[in-house]
Amino acid sequence: MMAELFINLSSAFDPFTLWILFIGVVAGILIGSLPGLTATMGVTLLMPFTLGLGLTPQGSMAMLIGIYVGAIYGGSITAVLIATPGTPASAATLLDGYPMAQRGEGGRAIVLVTLGSFVGGLLGTLLLVFLSPQLSRFGLQFSSPEYFALAVFGLSMIVSISVGDVVKGLISGVFGLLIATAGLDPINGKPRFTFGMVDLYEGIGFIPVLIGLYAFAQVFYDMAEQAKKDVAVSKLDLRFPSIGEMMRYWGNFIGGGLLGTVIGALPGAGCDIAAFVGYNEAKRFSKDPGRFGSGAPEGVITPEAAKSGATGGAMIPMMTLGVPGDAVTAVMLNGLIVQGLQPGPLLFRDHLDVVYPIFAFMLFAYIVTCALGLISARWLARIVLLDKSLLAPVICVLSVVGAYAIRFSVFDVYTAIAFGGIGYFMRVYGFPSAPIVLALILGPMAESNLRGALMQPDSGVMMFVTRPITAVLLLFAIASLIWGLARGSRSTATLE
Repeated sequence: MMAELFINLSSAFDPFTLWILFIGVVAGILIGSLPGLTATMGVTLLMPFTLGLGLTPQGSMAMLIGIYVGAIYGGSITAVLIATPGTPASAATLLDGYPMAQRGEGGRAIVLVTLGSFVGGLLGTLLLVFLSPQLSRFGLQFSSPEYFALAVFGLSMIVSISVGDVVKGLISGVFGLLIATAGLDPINGKPRFTFGMVDLYEGIGFIPVLIGLYAFAQVFYDMAEQAKKDVAVSKLDLRFPSIGEMMRYWGNFIGGGLLGTVIGALPGAGCDIAAFVGYNEAKRFSKDPGRFGSGAPEGVITPEAAKSGATGGAMIPMMTLGVPGDAVTAVMLNGLIVQGLQPGPLLFRDHLDVVYPIFAFMLFAYIVTCALGLISARWLARIVLLDKSLLAPVICVLSVVGAYAIRFSVFDVYTAIAFGGIGYFMRVYGFPSAPIVLALILGPMAESNLRGALMQPDSGVMMFVTRPITAVLLLFAIASLIWGLARGSRSTATLE
C-alpha cells in the first residue's frame, strides 16, 4: 500500500513540476493583486498555455492550482494596503485590514493575511484528502430551496458588517439588491430595468462596481482629503505578531478554515460567500465586536482562513462528483477533461497517479504562498508610505484596465468611474460599501433559486419549513438579523 502511494506521489516531487507550480503561484499573486483580474480569469487565460507547452496532466494541474491559490491570496494584498481588493473575496478582508495599514501596521496585517490563508488552505486540503466523500454528499443535498436559504443567511449579515449605522447599512444593501436586478430576467430572459440600453442586457458588472466602490472611491477620497490636510501614513510598525498573539487567535484560524471548507464544498458557493460568512461569524462570537471595522486582527484572519479553506472545499465536488464547486474549479474541470480524464468516482479508481499529486500540489501551493508572503511583508508594507499623489494615478490606470478587461467594454469603465463617485459620497456621509458588494453577490443567487424552487412540482412556501437544511439556514438568518440589530441598537445607545 505504501509503495503504491509513493509511486503515485512521485510526479508531485518532480523538480520541473514543482517549478511550474512556483511559477503558477507567483503569476496568481500578481493576477490577484490587480483590480478586476480574478482567479477565474487567471486560470482561464493560462489554461491554454499549459496545453500549448504539452504539460502532463500533473504539470497542468500544478500550474492551475498555483494560479488559483496565489490569486485568492494576492487579492488581499492590495485590499489591505491601498483599499483596492484584487478579487471579490478580498473585500471582506479590507474591512479591518485597511484600517490596520492606516495605523502603520501594514506589515502585521500582511502577516495575518498570510498565516490565515496558510492555515485555512491547509485545513481545506486536509479535509479534501480525508473527508471528500462525506462533504460531497452533503453538498448534493442542496437544491434551489437550500441555496435560497443560504443566500438569505448571507444577506442577513448586512446588519453585522454595517459599521456604525445599521440603518445606513440596510439602505446600502437594498441599493445593491436593486442594482442586481438590472439585465435579463434569469428565468424568462426578458430585459428589465435596462432603459433600452444594450450594454445593460448583461446587467451591471460586479467587478466594475467593486473597482468603483473601493479603488476609484478611495482615490477620490484621498484627493479630497489632501486638499485639506496631509493624509499620508506617518509611521510604520514593521514588527511581526508574536507566537503568543497568534495563539490567542487560534479559534479564528481553525474556525475560519473549517467554515470556509464546508461552504466551498457547496457547488456554486465559492470563496466570496465563505469570506463574508467567516467575517460575520468572527464578529458574532467576538467578546468585543465593536472593534470590527477599525482594525481588529480577527476581522483579517477569519475571512482569509475561510476563503482559503473554500479553495480546498471547492475541489471536493469537482474531483469526487465532477461538479465544480465554483467558477475556478469549473475551468479546472474542463482542463482535466481536455487532458483525457473524467472527474468523478472513476478518477479515484483509475487515476490515483493524478489524484494524489493534486492533493500534494494544494499543500505545496500554500507553503509557497506562505513563504513568499512572510518574506515580502516588510517591503510590501512600505507601500502605505508612498505619496498619495503618486499612488493615485497608478491605481486609476490599473482600475481602468481591470474594469475593461472583464468584458472588453468601455461601458464597464464608465460604470466603475460612476460607482467611484457614488462610493465617495457614501463614504463622506457614512454609508458602508460592503453591504452593496454582499448584495450583488447574493442577490441574483437568492432570486434565481427562490423562483426556481417555487416552480418545482408540488412546491409551496411550506417547503422552506419542512426541508431540514432550509429551515436551519433560515433560522440562522433570523438569529443573525436579530443579533445584528441588537448589537447595533446597543452601540447607538452607548454613543448617545
